Amino acid sequence: MTLTVPSLRSLPDPAQVLRTGLADSLREKVAGPEAETKAAAIWLADGERWFTPGDPVWRVHDDAAMFVGGIRALLLQSLHPLAMAGVAGHSGYKSDPWGRLQRTSEYLAATTFGTVQVAEEVIARIRGVHERVRGKADDGTPYAASDPHLLAWVHAAEVDSFLTTHQRYGAAPLTAAEADTYVEQAGRSARLLGVLDPPRTVAELEGTLALFRPELRATAACHDATRFLLLHPPVEGLSKVGYAALAAGAVASLPVWAKAMLRLPALPVTERVVTRQVGALAVGTIRWALTDPRNPKVQAARRARERAAAR
Repeated sequence: MTLTVPSLRSLPDPAQVLRTGLADSLREKVAGPEAETKAAAIWLADGERWFTPGDPVWRVHDDAAMFVGGIRALLLQSLHPLAMAGVAGHSGYKSDPWGRLQRTSEYLAATTFGTVQVAEEVIARIRGVHERVRGKADDGTPYAASDPHLLAWVHAAEVDSFLTTHQRYGAAPLTAAEADTYVEQAGRSARLLGVLDPPRTVAELEGTLALFRPELRATAACHDATRFLLLHPPVEGLSKVGYAALAAGAVASLPVWAKAMLRLPALPVTERVVTRQVGALAVGTIRWALTDPRNPKVQAARRARERAAAR
C-alpha cells in the first residue's frame, strides 16, 4: 500500500477557513436560515430604490460597525419604560433572540437596499404587527407599539446609535453634512412606519433625545435586558470573546447619563485607551470576514449589490 501525503500547498489555509467560517456564521445568525432567499428578494429585484451606494444611509447600514450599533441601540431603547415593557412582553428577545435580530436586520436591509416595493411591503407587515402589540407596564400604564411617540423614541435611539458607532468604528466616517443627510434619510422609512416628524439633522436628533430624557427610567425589565445583553448573550465558545468586544464597544459609546441609569461604569481613560481599540478590532475582524473575495457567498453578495446599484 502506498500512502499519499498531501503537499503543504494542498492543505487548507487556516486563516481562510476561519474567515469563511466566521462569515457564514455571522450571515446565518443575522439573516437566518433563509438568508439567500431574503437577499435575493432585496438585492436582485428590479425596480426603483430610495437610496444608492453613495448615500450616507447605505454606507452606514452596510458597514460592520452596525454590529456595535445594534447592541448600543438595544441598551439605549430599554431606558424608556413603555418601550421596554413592550419588548419584554411581546418580542421574545430571550426565547428567540436571533429571530428578533433577523427581523430587525430584514427591515433595515429592505428599507435601505431594497426596491421601493420591497421596502413598503416590509413596512406594512411591521405596522400590522405593531397594531397587535398592546399591554400595560408594571405600573399599569398602557402602551401600544403603534404609538407614534414610542416609535419616535425607538427611532431616535436607533439612529443615534448607528451614527455614533459608525463615526467611531466605521471604515469611512461621515462628514458633518453627510451625518445630517444620514439622519434625514433614515427618517424616510420611520415616517412610513408611523413616526410623525422624525429628525432631519444631527442637531434635531440630539434635541429629540433631550426631550425624551424626563421620561426615561431604568426599570427592573430594563436591568434584566442589560444583564442578558452584556452578561448572558446567546453565544457560545469563542464567539463569546468576539461578542464581549462588540458589547464593550457599545457600552463605551453610550452617553454618560445612559451609563449611569443602566448602572454601567463610566471609565473615560480605560475606554479611550483600551475599550475603543478592542471594539475597533472586533469590528475590523467582522469586516475582514464579510469582505472575503475568496468566499463564494461573499462574491455572490457583491455581484448582487453591484447589480442593484446599477439599476
